[in-house]
Amino acid sequence: MTTTLPQVGLAHEDAATYAEWFACLADPTRVRLLHTVATHQGEITVGALTEAVGISQSTCSHHLRKLADVGFVRLRKEGTATLVSVNPACCTGLPHAADAVMGTIVTRPCCPTDLPDDVTVRAMTHDDWGDVRRIYGEGIATRNATFETETPSRRTLDAKWLPDHRWVAEVNGHIAGWAAATPVSTRECYSGVAETSVYVGEDSRGRGIGKALLHKQVTAADESGLWTLQTAIFPENRASIALHHSAGFRTVGVRERIAQHHGVWRDTVLLERRSDSASGATC
Repeated sequence: MTTTLPQVGLAHEDAATYAEWFACLADPTRVRLLHTVATHQGEITVGALTEAVGISQSTCSHHLRKLADVGFVRLRKEGTATLVSVNPACCTGLPHAADAVMGTIVTRPCCPTDLPDDVTVRAMTHDDWGDVRRIYGEGIATRNATFETETPSRRTLDAKWLPDHRWVAEVNGHIAGWAAATPVSTRECYSGVAETSVYVGEDSRGRGIGKALLHKQVTAADESGLWTLQTAIFPENRASIALHHSAGFRTVGVRERIAQHHGVWRDTVLLERRSDSASGATC
């Protein structure tokens, strides 16, 4: 039996870049070093890395230079010490490279089923706007949630959000988070494409609120005929990226230096989720 393979669609430049990345990680010591740096909160000294991985300082420095050459880690001198941190873009770029090489055109899961029992997600009402804007402001304060620097007015948000795709999460009667969807275009052919936002209150993070909100957002979108959901997330916001992956979003790519935030150029990771029954209008 003869199988006809599809034409290779991976660009030569991308293939060369990915080959360089994978070649760098062909050494298990480098894999362990990268893992240690990536899972460490903030910067870590070469000395601490040496102790954590159990290798000599010269060996550690040699492998760190290799990792820095391809952009996996960043090295910074402070006095006599060398501080190491992970390149946030690689936290999504590396998984994306594996997806690109493997051609992940597969059915993706809807979303996780292990939702918290104490969280109720319901439609947003007029009485919720105070809490919604408060939680939005708490997200802005992290500097890793949005390019906004001030909380938008209720009128601004009300005008741009789709009326039937606004949700709040309640825990014991307290508004703990919200989710909303915005049309990406006024063109008819994009009528089923929306950009999503999910925000969790400062005192409610890490409890599954975002998971419950995203579950509602995704299932409601499928039921109403939205065939594509997309979102842009700062690479540093790794928890949000992981949350969206668990809900069936895939990383499309990293948009480098897409806009300035507090005077600094920032990258964003573009993710999207397609409905299994996607059948949009024709342009």
